[in-house]
Formats: sequence, C-alpha cells, structure tokens
Amino acid sequence: MYVRSVGTAVPDTRYAQSECWDALRGSPRYGALGAPARALLQRVLCGDSGIDTRHLALASLDEAFEIDPDVLHRRFVEHAPRLASRAGAAALERAGLDAREVDALIVSTCTGYLCPGLASYVGESLRLRADALGLDLVGQGCGAALPNLRAGEALIASGRCERVLSVCVEVCSAALYLDNDPGVLVSACLFGDGAAAAVLSSSPGERRVEWVDCTSLHEPRERAALRMESRAGLLRNILSRRVPAVAAQYASLVLNSLLEKHNLGVEDVRGWIWHAGGRPVLDRVRDTLELPEDAMRRSRELLARYGNLSSPFVLFVLEAALRERAPGGWWWMSSFGAGFSCHGALLKVA
Repeated sequence: MYVRSVGTAVPDTRYAQSECWDALRGSPRYGALGAPARALLQRVLCGDSGIDTRHLALASLDEAFEIDPDVLHRRFVEHAPRLASRAGAAALERAGLDAREVDALIVSTCTGYLCPGLASYVGESLRLRADALGLDLVGQGCGAALPNLRAGEALIASGRCERVLSVCVEVCSAALYLDNDPGVLVSACLFGDGAAAAVLSSSPGERRVEWVDCTSLHEPRERAALRMESRAGLLRNILSRRVPAVAAQYASLVLNSLLEKHNLGVEDVRGWIWHAGGRPVLDRVRDTLELPEDAMRRSRELLARYGNLSSPFVLFVLEAALRERAPGGWWWMSSFGAGFSCHGALLKVA
C-alpha cells in the first residue's frame, strides 16, 4: 500500500492561549471553580505548555462556556462533517483523483456520535459513488489514525479496493468541560479542532510513500490513564498525570519491536512522525528513546500552532514532512491514546 497524499482542515477561528485565559476569567463558570482549579488553568494557559494557539469551532470564546449536551452535540453535527469533507477534498485534489474513483471511505472520531455515521455525510458531501464502502470507527481516541490506515491497508491487500480515503476528524470543542477535576481542566486547555485525510492506494503517487509494516500494543490495565467518559449527557476527557510516562514506555516497545523485525536500528530512521499528546509527552518520548531534539521538531511546531488535535494530529505531521520534502528513507509514524493503546508504522519514502 502507498500513501498517495494527505490533506488537512481546521476551523477558520483561531485563538491564542492568552485569549482563552481572558475569556475564562470573564465567564460565570470561572467563579464556580475552586482556587486550585483556577490556579491550574492559569498555569496551563499562561505558562509553557508548548501551545500558542488553537483552532476551535467557536465563533466566539463565549460559546465555550455553554456546556450543555444539546449545544455540544449540535457543534459536532455542524462541524465534524464539514471539516472531514474539506480534508478529504484536499487529499483527493493532491492525489489527482476524482471522488468517484474512491472505493472505500473510513472515518475515525471520538468527540461525537452520529447514526448514520460520519461516513454517510462525508461520502455525500464529496460525492463518492453510492456503492463505495463506508466505515465508521469510533472510540479509539488520539491513536485512531494508524488503526484507520491499517483497515485501509487490509481492504487494499484483499483486492476488493484499489483506492481508500482515510479520514480522522475531531471537534474537541464539542467535548470541552469545566469542573474541578485536574485532568478535565488540562484537556480543556490543550485540545483543538481539525481533520486530516489520506488517500491510500495500490499504486504510488507523486512521491513514493510505501506503507511497509505496522504494529499495535494495547494495555487495558492502563485504560484509566486516558479515556473518555459520559456524565450527565456530556463527553469529557479523563487525563492522568501518568500519560507521558505510559506513552513513552509503549512508544519505545512498539518502535523497538518493529525495527527488530526488519533488522533496523534507530539510527536507520530518517524521518519521525509523532503524535504530540503535549509538550511533556514529547519530552518523555525523546528522552526515553534517546532521540535528538530534531526528531520531535515538526510535532512541536504543529502542537504550538494547533494544540493537540487528537486523532488527526499525526497526519498533520506527515503532511508537513511531505510538504517540506523531507529526506527519503525509513520513516517512523506513531500514535497513541485511549485504551491505553500505541501504534507504529514503518514507511519507506523515496
């Protein structure tokens, strides 16, 4: 399988972290929070979180404090299909393909629920063939991009599909929540909205990006470290302080297992495509794997610009590497998230 192209999309509205802090202090919900919660919010929004700005599907930051199940669901319904379709259209255009040439559409999300799923709406918007297979994958959190791509690989390897459109979309502002739980508060300060799509094909595109192998690791004993839950009809992210250590541990295991399988060493990898998670996560992964700082550069730059986009993030990093014409050779792409799960893919780029 080959990754022929990648396309991305974010909401037009972009907010600095300082703007978010000012809006929060002026909101009625701020006064309802305890002193430790207010101090934590100030520390994350005004300190060195590694994030400067985020794109949010909010016409005004005042909307962020309308924490009501119906309001948040409408936000997801309005923006998730739109962002996913924009990313998909961009990827198809870069691949030089017409939408009717797509045999299957796979859409991943964890920040909202629709029935029929997003694949129905995105397929309609892009004008895919009526007989194109549509699959919706839910509940995989930040790590969803690589399982999505693996599903596309299986469809292509089976011979049933020649071209698959893989899409990840998250409207994290449809799961923003404020209470005194530290993990919930940190999540509200880190996540942004966006979508990314990749055209997968049995033949290469303009640049040869070959999907060579992929592996996954799931550890249910760490499920409580990072997950989503529903409370009073509201989705909320549960984030443990242990996430950086857990992410680094499993990222190391996944990387080393696949490199060993292909008789490669870390020194053979020329391109690094990491899901960010956050600044502490990138720091811990870098230190655990003893990588040079440049291995995390693109992930840090995109984290600063967009925040943690959840599942689309790793595809944003891949797009950036391709756009920059990064040197070819072996590339490593890794995502991790709810479960706790970690995924890694070995790419060969020419």
